[in-house]
Amino acid sequence: MRTLNLGILAHVDAGKTSLTERLLYSAGVIDEIGNVDDGNTQTDTMALERRRGITIKSAVVSFAIDGVTVNLIDTPGHPDFIAEVERVLSVLDGAVLVISAVEGVQPQTRVLMRALRRLHLPTLIFVNKIDRRGAAGERLVPAMAEKLAGRFVPMGRVGDAGERGARFVPYGSDDPSFRAALIDRLADDEAFLRAYVDDESTMSFERLRAELAAQTKNARVHPVFFGSAITGAGIDELVDGLTELLAASDGADNGAASGNGGADPASGLVFKVERGPAGEKIAYVRMFSGTIQVRDRVPSSTEKITAIGVFEHGSALAGASLVAGQIGKVWGLGDVRVGDWIGAPRPPAPYQHFSPPTLETVVAARDPGDRAALHVALSQLAEQDPLINLRQDDRRHEVFVSLYGEVQKEVIQATLADDFGVDATFRETTTICIERPVGVGTAVETIATEPNPFLATVGLRVEPQPVGSGVDFRLGVELGSLPLAFINAIEQAVRETLGQGLRGWPVVDCAVTLIRSGYWARQSHAHGTFDASMSSTAGDFRNLTPLVLMAALVGAGTVVCEPVHRFRLDVPADLVGSAMPALVRLGAIPLSSV
Repeated sequence: MRTLNLGILAHVDAGKTSLTERLLYSAGVIDEIGNVDDGNTQTDTMALERRRGITIKSAVVSFAIDGVTVNLIDTPGHPDFIAEVERVLSVLDGAVLVISAVEGVQPQTRVLMRALRRLHLPTLIFVNKIDRRGAAGERLVPAMAEKLAGRFVPMGRVGDAGERGARFVPYGSDDPSFRAALIDRLADDEAFLRAYVDDESTMSFERLRAELAAQTKNARVHPVFFGSAITGAGIDELVDGLTELLAASDGADNGAASGNGGADPASGLVFKVERGPAGEKIAYVRMFSGTIQVRDRVPSSTEKITAIGVFEHGSALAGASLVAGQIGKVWGLGDVRVGDWIGAPRPPAPYQHFSPPTLETVVAARDPGDRAALHVALSQLAEQDPLINLRQDDRRHEVFVSLYGEVQKEVIQATLADDFGVDATFRETTTICIERPVGVGTAVETIATEPNPFLATVGLRVEPQPVGSGVDFRLGVELGSLPLAFINAIEQAVRETLGQGLRGWPVVDCAVTLIRSGYWARQSHAHGTFDASMSSTAGDFRNLTPLVLMAALVGAGTVVCEPVHRFRLDVPADLVGSAMPALVRLGAIPLSSV
C-alpha cells in the first residue's frame, strides 16, 4: 500500500484540528467528531492542550483512502510552538494549508507558506469556515496570490457563503471559465505552453487535470478547495484531491534491514521524541529508504530496537518492521535525539525553516529541594524540543531556557507542575543577544611555564567570519603533532566556552585556529604505572583551552548584537502618516510603503 505523509498547517484558530477530526470521521476511523472546545479531539491528547483548546505538540494519526495510507500530522498553529512545525516539515510528502474564510491570510499563514515554498513541498489550500458569518469565497484567491506569492487554482465555488448551509460546488469539465483559468495558471510551465500552442485541440479536460496534478506534485501550483470542517462541506472533494494531486510513496525502495543486505540501506529521520508511561524514550521516525526491524542494532551505536509501532488505521499498531515511506514509533533508543538519523543519513536538507527563538528566561524551583528534579525535567523537555536550548550558568547557578513567546513559558511552567511535580518560577523574559568578534586576537599558554598549571601547550587565534557562518574550528598546527584525543578535547572545550563570551552571550560567526600545541608523552616511574603528574592528558587540554580562548577573545574584542526582525504592517491608507513616526520612535526602520 502506498503511503502519504501529510502535514496540516495553519494560523492559530483556522480550524486545523477540526479538519483532522473531520477527515478521520470521513475515513471511518472515528465514529464521532471531537470538538476542540470540549477537549475530546484525537490529536490534542495532552491535558494542557484540552484545557487551553490549542495544539501544543504535533500528533500523528492515520487513515486509508483508495489504497493509500495517509499519515496525517496535526501541527500547532500558535507561533510560540513553531518549533514543532519546524521538525515536521522535514518528513512530509505534502501539506494542506488551512486558511479561515473569515480572517483570510494571517501573519502565520505567510510564514508557513514561505517555508513550504522554500522546501518545494506540494501543498493544497483548504479555505475553512465558509459557513461562518462574514465568510468570503473565491474573493480570497486574489488576496492569496498577492500575499502568499504563489499560483493558486480554485477548484470550485462557494454557494451560500456565510450561512449554515454553505456548500462547495466543484467546477466540472463543461465549465469554460474553469478551463480557461486552469490553462492560464498552468501556462507558466514552458513545456505545457508549447504543447498548448502547437495543438490546442489536444488539450482535453483529462489532460489538463493530469497537468494540474503534475505541477501540484512539483509545488508549482496550489489547488484551492473550500469547505467547512464543522459541517463537512467540501471534505469529500479535498479527500479526492489528496490522492489525485499529492505524491504518495510506494515503498519500492524498502531494502532489507540494516546489516542484512538489500538494495537500499535503512535511512530514517527522528522528528519527535516523547516519554512513555515508564519514562522510556519513544522516537517518531520517518523512513526514507530501507527497512528497520525489531532487534536491529542502530549503526554507530550499541543500542537495539526493542519495539516498533506502525501508524495504520488511526493509531500506531505493533509491528515487526518499519519500511520506506512509513512513519512509526521506535522503542529502545535511549540516547536518541530529535534530528538524529536511524541508519544512513541522507543528503542534508535545510533544517532551520524558521527564525530561532529570540527570548529567554531563567527557571528556578520554588522549593530549593526540587533543584535536581527541575534539571531532570528540563532535560527531558529539551529532548522533545531542542530549540528551548537549555543552558546553565555555573557562575550564577542559573538555568536558562529559550522561548518564542509568553504562552510557551506558561506551557512549560504548567508541564513542569503537571507532569513532573515541580513548582517552578520564571524570571521576566529578556531578549537573547549574541556576541561577534570585531578583530583578531591570539593567546598562548606554554607547558611548564608559569602561570600555566596544566601539562599542555595551547595557542589559539580568534578572528571574525561572515554573518551566519557559525563557529569554525581549524588546525594551524601540523596534523599528527598532537594526539587526536587531545585535539578533540580542545575543539569540544572551544565550542563549550563560546557559549558564553566576554559579556555573557554566545559567541558566533568566528574562526578559532589552533596555532600552538605541545604535550608530555605518556610516562611512568621506573617499574611503576602511568603517572598523570608527568604525562599530559585530555583533561589538561580541556581545562587549559577556556583560559586561552577567553584571553584571545579579549584581544579580539566582541560586540553585542540584538536580534532584528523584518515584518510587514498592514494599516489603512489614511493612517500611514501617523504610523510611520510611531514606528521610528519604536526603533523600526521603514523600508518601503505600498
